[in-house]
Amino acid sequence: MQGRRRTLTGIFIGPPRDVKDPSILHSMSLVAFLAWVGLGSDGLSSSCYGPEEAFLALGSHQYLAVFLAMLMALTVFIISASYSQTIDQFPSGGGGYLVATRLLGRNAGLVSGCALIVDYVLTISISIASGADAIFSFLPAAWFHYKLHFCIAIVLVMVAMNLRGIKESVLTLLPIFLSFVAMHAVLVTYAFLSRAPEIPTIAHDAIHQVRDGVNALGTMALAIIFLRAYSMGGGTYTGIEAVSNGLPILREPRTVTGKRTMLYMAASLAFIAGGILIAYLLAGVEPEHGKTLNAVLFERLTSNWRIGAVNVSVPIVTFTLITEGALLFVAAQTGFIDGPRVLATMATDRWLPRRFANLSARLVTQDGVLAMGLTAGAILIGTGARVGLLVVLYAINVFVTFTLSQLGMSKHWWEERKKEPRWMRKLAVNGIGCLFTALILMVTVTLKFNEGGWVTIAMTGGVVAACYMVRRHYSKVARAIDQLEVEILPQIFNAAAKEPPPRDPEAPTAALLVNGFNGLGLATLTTLSRLFDSQFKNVVFISVGEVDSALLKSPEEVQQLESKVADDLLEYCRLAADLGFHAELRTAIGTDVVLELRRLCAEVASQFPHTVFFAGQLVFGDEINGFVSRFLHNQTAFEVLQWLQLHGLSLVILPVRVTPEDSVAGREASLKTIAA
Repeated sequence: MQGRRRTLTGIFIGPPRDVKDPSILHSMSLVAFLAWVGLGSDGLSSSCYGPEEAFLALGSHQYLAVFLAMLMALTVFIISASYSQTIDQFPSGGGGYLVATRLLGRNAGLVSGCALIVDYVLTISISIASGADAIFSFLPAAWFHYKLHFCIAIVLVMVAMNLRGIKESVLTLLPIFLSFVAMHAVLVTYAFLSRAPEIPTIAHDAIHQVRDGVNALGTMALAIIFLRAYSMGGGTYTGIEAVSNGLPILREPRTVTGKRTMLYMAASLAFIAGGILIAYLLAGVEPEHGKTLNAVLFERLTSNWRIGAVNVSVPIVTFTLITEGALLFVAAQTGFIDGPRVLATMATDRWLPRRFANLSARLVTQDGVLAMGLTAGAILIGTGARVGLLVVLYAINVFVTFTLSQLGMSKHWWEERKKEPRWMRKLAVNGIGCLFTALILMVTVTLKFNEGGWVTIAMTGGVVAACYMVRRHYSKVARAIDQLEVEILPQIFNAAAKEPPPRDPEAPTAALLVNGFNGLGLATLTTLSRLFDSQFKNVVFISVGEVDSALLKSPEEVQQLESKVADDLLEYCRLAADLGFHAELRTAIGTDVVLELRRLCAEVASQFPHTVFFAGQLVFGDEINGFVSRFLHNQTAFEVLQWLQLHGLSLVILPVRVTPEDSVAGREASLKTIAA
């Protein structure tokens, strides 16, 4: 048996996966530990800059860091607890888009989804730019002008990794993540243990200094300083929602795996981020030019570390900071995991082009990965990969999603208060979460709006407007196709039934490529009957069920798709028999519709030598022809046409206009003119 030829795609991306393999979902899914790596890196990477921004915002009131660290840890656990309830309520995936759509309505869901898309693109951009800054700080200054090129190269590498598969990309990044966690946990623990006798004194002094601050500035002024610092550290909480967004990629039982992952994420983030903030105070850290506060902290903690006569402070600090820079690259992985998933979910609901829900041969939402990578690359080029500019755009949209999700869950528990015995406790968890995130959102928007935060809001608004246009178009086309079915079915039922001929493989055969039982397929069948009256004796209906991201959740859903495709073609066969054809069907399911259609067409051509293939093609009005039409709709018929022509076979494309004002007579006249 001749082996399958290896292609460049197969070498770099990997061989195709069998969507019918019942074990494929299990092998692709992530256990809680790997999910913590893939989805928790965004949150943990924020400890590289979140605590620093909060500490610096305190100014001379550094004693407030004690209370700020406690509030920061409390916020992490509150948001995590509220999202754990979301996981219970939406076990198949409770991302911000889905939660807001189901509980607050379509428009709120759209805003939440668009905010998430922009946030994930910015997550990729700022994570890679920050990581590059950390890496280039150890390189000669003359190399710094290559930073942008380096960032683009990292984007391309991460796109290629994610096109291979999520699990493969996570395993590749595992050593970096574990190194970061280990080094930071050791250093934070050492900070507490080495200065344990000072902790009671520092806490006692902090309380007295708060009283002095209230007397000197007033309660309101001190509260504003504290809340500003709290909001400036808001980037610390980004990434917590990633688990509920990424439930479909987790190992069954998904709710158990999701909540365990959420616990790992919350505990590690609260300990490292809160611990670093208090360690600044314990070590008396002050800003130093050219160094991050983390670098200053680690240098002070390890200044006396020796192995024999050798001081190991420099290599330990260097390695720790390198893990920070590398983890920022890993944090970009969250955007590549959850960003395409949000795109796919919104595409399934027709807010975005349908192609974003399609899966590649590796069962990856390929177009989504490419879109996230290309957009992030464009933002990096547009901003020159300057972290100072990117950070202004960041950490606004995620709190839009946080707030809408928590508001939706709070509304849900209030409506379910008569059915849910523990509704008060659950309402309290989500309600408090909503208050916390709404507070951070309001303060962050207020502080960052004039600094450039308006750009993020404008970007999100632009995406929302584009989504409305896409959905309006798809709705118009759907109504037109439904109208086709309403007009054509009565004609078929009212026509006198004919006796179908016996099966004759040598007789002229028409093979119809159809996509489900709908108006387009019916229009193709009736047009064939009218334009080629009595020329064809056999009709073979060919259809491929496309397995997209919405279906790839369990083997049962894939099997249901296979049954539905067969049932739809049986309906066509019954109608074709009434029109006087011997009818058969050929079906398949897969992620690549064109590839499966080629295989089925070759099979039909070998069984029926005198076959002519037919396909209906939607033809739109002038206002949506050209690029928009090609982008929003697949061009399957034309792709199959080229392949059939290369193999000496014929495909007749029957155009069907789908403007609602067209009548059946007008469409038939158009078809007859083209056929003539």
